[in-house]
Amino acid sequence: MKRFFSKYGIWLLAGVAIIVVVLCIISAVSSGTPFLRNAAGVIASPFRAAGSAVSDWVSDITDRFDSVEDLQQENEALRKQVADLERQLRGAQKDIEENQRLRNLLDLQSQRRDLQKVSARVAERSVSNWASTITLNKGTSAGVAIGNCAIDQYGNLVGVVTEAGMNWCTVATILDTTSAIGATVFRTEQVAVAQGRLDLMSQGYLSLTYLEDPDNLISGDLIVTSGLGGYYPSGLVIGAVKELRTDVGGLTQYAVVTPKANVMSLTQVFLVTGFDVVE
Repeated sequence: MKRFFSKYGIWLLAGVAIIVVVLCIISAVSSGTPFLRNAAGVIASPFRAAGSAVSDWVSDITDRFDSVEDLQQENEALRKQVADLERQLRGAQKDIEENQRLRNLLDLQSQRRDLQKVSARVAERSVSNWASTITLNKGTSAGVAIGNCAIDQYGNLVGVVTEAGMNWCTVATILDTTSAIGATVFRTEQVAVAQGRLDLMSQGYLSLTYLEDPDNLISGDLIVTSGLGGYYPSGLVIGAVKELRTDVGGLTQYAVVTPKANVMSLTQVFLVTGFDVVE
């Protein structure tokens, strides 16, 4: 093939040139167009076609860029719309939770008419190796006093007020190592003391001590406040027995109690500022 072009290539080019000239002459004669102009048109025709193809390609690329830009703008608008809907959903969820708390409070008020309650929001939480407290946004100006109980929306015991200012108070939760509350095993009416314990606090448990008959306890036994002495209302749910353990010395037994109130995730509590003492 290479030998063929080297031997006959000049003749092929000459033939093509002759054909082009003949076509130009025929076209000029038939259309009346001058020869040179017609020849230039014939020669430029492939370049015009190529230019047209390039122009179409550039136009197509431009259209694609425009489409991409339009899609980006549309996506941005959709993202903003989704963000707005998510904000509305979060607001609606807060309203639902607030309504549920209020419904639970109404149920609590109908069940425990003996309790005088003040609603308070959790302003701060404090957890350390030896303490578990929450700070609330209500204080002495709302009738809150040291020794008042704090309960959740279901009436479960959260803790006891240990400090009170004009518009704030600190509650030591039932997990706190200083917490000690008279308690009763609801099933057997066995009297004991529910108190915070250093080795249990980090696990979210408290202990039930001074048990007269620990072997009579079973897992799941409900523990409530005893109300003895009139310091705290009776019948507030503290938690449920998880298991029975023996102290380090091996002499006494105590129960591990799971609190009913989720003390470190609450956003609102109710402070019991007064109650009817049951003799």
